[in-house]
Order: sequence, then structure tokens, then C-alpha cells
Amino acid sequence: MDGYTHEDFEGVGKLFERQLARTSGGAAVSIYHRGKPVVDLWGGVRDGDDPWEEDTVAMCFSTTKGVASTALHILADRGELDYQEPVATYWPEFAANGKESITVSHVMTHSAGLHRIRSLVDSADRMHDWEHMTTALAAAAPAYEPGTRHGYHGLTYGWLAGEIVQRISGQSFSDFVRTEIAEPLGTDGLYIGLPESERHRLAPLGPIGIRRPKREPFKSMEKRIGKELGKLVSRLPSPVNTRRIVNSLVPRGMEDVLWGPDIMDAAVPAANGFFTARSLGRMYGAMANGGEVDGTRFLSTKTIHTIQVHRGKGLDHVLVIPMDWRLGFHRVFTSRGVLPMAFGHFGFGGSGAWADPSRELSLAMVCSRGTGTPIGDLRIMELGAAAVDCADEVIQRSPQNVAV
Repeated sequence: MDGYTHEDFEGVGKLFERQLARTSGGAAVSIYHRGKPVVDLWGGVRDGDDPWEEDTVAMCFSTTKGVASTALHILADRGELDYQEPVATYWPEFAANGKESITVSHVMTHSAGLHRIRSLVDSADRMHDWEHMTTALAAAAPAYEPGTRHGYHGLTYGWLAGEIVQRISGQSFSDFVRTEIAEPLGTDGLYIGLPESERHRLAPLGPIGIRRPKREPFKSMEKRIGKELGKLVSRLPSPVNTRRIVNSLVPRGMEDVLWGPDIMDAAVPAANGFFTARSLGRMYGAMANGGEVDGTRFLSTKTIHTIQVHRGKGLDHVLVIPMDWRLGFHRVFTSRGVLPMAFGHFGFGGSGAWADPSRELSLAMVCSRGTGTPIGDLRIMELGAAAVDCADEVIQRSPQNVAV
């Protein structure tokens, strides 16, 4: 392990060191408190025997949606976007097939009814093609009346949010993130897709879950069993529906796309963000600090308050767990419970980031190994609990004590 830990947050550093000792691969964690970096640590291995370096980047899956949502909030902050305006105001083709009343808020709270991707495209290879995906979504019909329920738009969210950004700004989504988030904040690794010039910094993803054997007989059997299990679960009184989950999150050929080299050349704003923990930590650190960090005004305090408002209670239609959707972010849970005033986004594989303005606290973690969050890989939840404990101790000692 290498890096820096402020004395008030030594408990986080000790926990992170223990996590590295018991986990393969590498990881990094960044914490801001009251606008200042108090934890900036990294460790483990990046690839083979190569150590995880200070500037190592990792692909962070759904953690990317937090950056996509932030892009929309920047436009709203400038008065260029209205959350309650129909998406078709900015993207006229989107009005097709009964979607003329779907608002930006519906998209950002995962209540637009456009969560299905497996029935939208014939192959996950289509995810490399921005025009194909946005055209397909513009032509699609919602699965339910928009605004009546919340169903996690696990992959489609990225193109929905990203195309709105592109239509308003006139920039590609990747360029907007670079010029309006990464550069103003002075981050060292915040990319949608990964430029060739930065690929030497990449921590390749390790195995996540169990890859299917390539033997055709096994695949055929697996398909039949999966189909029958899906039918069985969908008939149970429980709200869990495995076919809905697969349709929302797993287009055909998903593994080959997300673990293939071409993903670095594309923009998939729901999944292929390549980040350092320090970059994510700085972005969320600004939001935890009223929208400002090191004298740079990133978002208005009014917009931060708008983000914090709960927009969706109850079980999510797809994930079947309470997500308490905000505008583009979900609730934050640690190993000791939920942080009621915090917002953020976690990603499959263990990465994630969040801001808690009530504590002026943010945390970001990236890694190259894991089995899913929050089920399986609980490191970010453990780190979150430790960070909250440390921040609360600072407050208890003196409300005016600023950790610098």
C-alpha cells in the first residue's frame, strides 16, 4: 500500500491495508472531507506482478452512471436543461412510440420504462455503435407507463442521458466529460472509453463471476435450464423476475463485449468509465462540499440540494431492492446501514463513489477484482462505514475542526 492518510482517518487506512492483504488484484481509495483530500491510497497489483501505481485507471461499470448524471446536472445548473421538460424537447426523434411525455426526470430516476436492452438489440456488439443504440431507444416503446414505477436502466441509461447531453452541448459525450468535468476539476483519470495514450495505465479486469465453458453442449443445457428457472421464478409470489433482470442487464454476448479490447474505443456512459479513485473522489468531494473544491465552483449549492431529494421509494422493478432514486443517483449504504442524506453510484465488481453533504464527506473506490456490489464484494461498504466513523469523530471533537 502507498499514498497518504490524514491522522483523523487512520482507521480507513488500516482497513484498506487489511482488505488488500486478503484480496487479489489491486485497488485505490480516495476520501474528501470538508473540501480537502484526507485519504489517497492505492495498493496491490495492476497486472501480473506489476504494482498498482498512483495513476492506475480501472474500468468501473455502473459507477460510470454517476458521471453521466453529473453531466446532466451541469447543464441544468447552467439553465440549458430542465429536469421536468420532455426528453423530446432536446431530442425530437425520441417522441416516437408513445414517449412524448417522458421527461428528463423520468430518465434520471429510472422510471422511463426503457430498461430492456436484450429485446432492444440482437447482440451486445451493438453497444459499440452510439447511433445504433440511440436510434433503437428513440424508436422503442416503454415497458410501463412512465413515472408509475422505477426500474433500473442498467445499460440504456447511458445512451439516454448521453444523447441528451450531446443534443444540448453539441459535443460528443466523452468530450463533454473531458472539457466540463475532468479538466475544470484537474482530475488525473476520468474518461468515458480510454484514449490510446492512457492505456498503459490500465488495470485489466480480473475474473468476475464464472465464465461459461465454450463447449456447445454445456451452453445449450445452460440455456434450457436458465429458461425454465426464469419461468419458475416469474410464477412465484415474490416480485423477483429473473427474465426481467437478464433482459435489463445482459444483452447476448455481453461478456465478450465488456471484456474485449474494443470497449475502450467506444462510449458506453452506463458502463465503460475508466477512472482513478482520486478523480472520482475529487468530483464527489466537490458535491459533498456544496459544489466547490479548491476554489473551483463545480455545481451550485441549489443543484446539490436538488440532487439530494428522494424521488423513488419502494422496491425497484428490476433489481427488487429499495434504491431510493435521486436524480441520477441511488441511496448510499455502508456495512452499518444507510446514509440518509448521501447519494452516489456503485458498480459491478466493487467500484463506487458517493457524497454525503451532511457530513461534507465523499468516498471513491476503484479496483480490478470483485464479484459484484453490494452482493459479494463488500469492501466499499466497509470503507464507507469506517470513513463515516472517522468524520463523526472529527465533528464530535470540534464542529469547527477542519481536517487539512
